[in-house]
Amino acid sequence: MPWALLPRPQPPGAGTSATLYLALGATLGISTYLLTTTLLRLNNPPKKPQPPIPSPLKTHLPHLPPSEISALPYPPDILPGGRDVATPYGTIKVFDTPCLALATLAEALVARGYRVMVFDLFGRGYSDAPADVAYDVRLYTTQILLVLASSRLAWTGTGEGNGFHLVGYSLGGGLAVPFARYFCGMVRSLVVVAGGGLIRGEHVGWKSRLLYNSTAGVVPEGLLRWFIRRRLMPRREENWGVVTETKMATEVVGDAGKHENSDASGGRSFDNAVLLARRPEHTVSSVMGWQLRHHEGFIPAFVSSIRYAPIYDQKKDWHALGQLLAARRERSGWEDTADELPGLRGGKILLVLGASDPVIMKEELIHDATAVLGEDGFEAVVLDAGHELVMSKGDEVAAVVANFWKRSEAGAGE
Repeated sequence: MPWALLPRPQPPGAGTSATLYLALGATLGISTYLLTTTLLRLNNPPKKPQPPIPSPLKTHLPHLPPSEISALPYPPDILPGGRDVATPYGTIKVFDTPCLALATLAEALVARGYRVMVFDLFGRGYSDAPADVAYDVRLYTTQILLVLASSRLAWTGTGEGNGFHLVGYSLGGGLAVPFARYFCGMVRSLVVVAGGGLIRGEHVGWKSRLLYNSTAGVVPEGLLRWFIRRRLMPRREENWGVVTETKMATEVVGDAGKHENSDASGGRSFDNAVLLARRPEHTVSSVMGWQLRHHEGFIPAFVSSIRYAPIYDQKKDWHALGQLLAARRERSGWEDTADELPGLRGGKILLVLGASDPVIMKEELIHDATAVLGEDGFEAVVLDAGHELVMSKGDEVAAVVANFWKRSEAGAGE
């Protein structure tokens, strides 16, 4: 699931160096504690740091001829502006124009004059997978900051007119909200497209809870990862057609037919969505299969993100963001608050939803967003699409997003 970091459109002739929008206790108690701690450390020495699991860029591509690399579902040069950023957590694949899953949307925004920076999340695409950390909001927030710091352009200014527009899609939507909460001074505006975060935990079936519960300890981790890989791998079976993660997910949905979002299911339309119009033979399902076969870090990253990433019932961060937005709306007309309240100057965020999305149910999200953000804390636009809306309706999403940015900028300046 990629991210999009988007700056303000540059005027004709502007150089690329222009500022971008993107207790104390008794002695005996202390001694007992120290002795116990020492014994525990001797019996359970801390694990040595594990090197990151390399991406296919290092493990798979070196063994392929150029003709086979260009025919991959996700060739490394499919989009311009690609670069590999070395970090303590491993390499991150960054594009200073569109990346694959958001290519249609990002290209539509580029055509409207915006500079776009996107990247593969850890363990996805051509980014390495850290092997000894939880894939939680702390890791993903660090990754965003690492990507921003890697650019030769100034994305992160906090003064008037600086910063960037932040777009989060699917898992990225769940990550975008806490990032905007903690680093609101950097973010000019926030758009959440079919995003996680407020998915109700009641929709997770008991089998999925067992599979992804890190404390269950019923199934060895290696066997668990093998089983999940097998469940997610697209395949063909006689009399069943194409078997995708969606069909495999339905077998573990606790409340059948109500919410088919176990694992990362987005529905048949999502699995069959074409990522780029110029390569219609490659769909979400084909890229999923390629990652499962050739990215050894994908399953560990996937399992950890389901366990720890901000996907379900994240009302605390959303409520905190709602309070920040309310403060900006209240003081937006005060001329002396520009420096005190940088970022998110419009005082609301944009939610873009698919009418038939089986993962992000529009009625529930709008209801829950109202409770945590307030009625004035967001706008919602519903398009005739499923969870694949950034691919199937990329130009429409871009138009909605660009319109929101213009109105937000105008409102902040009033």
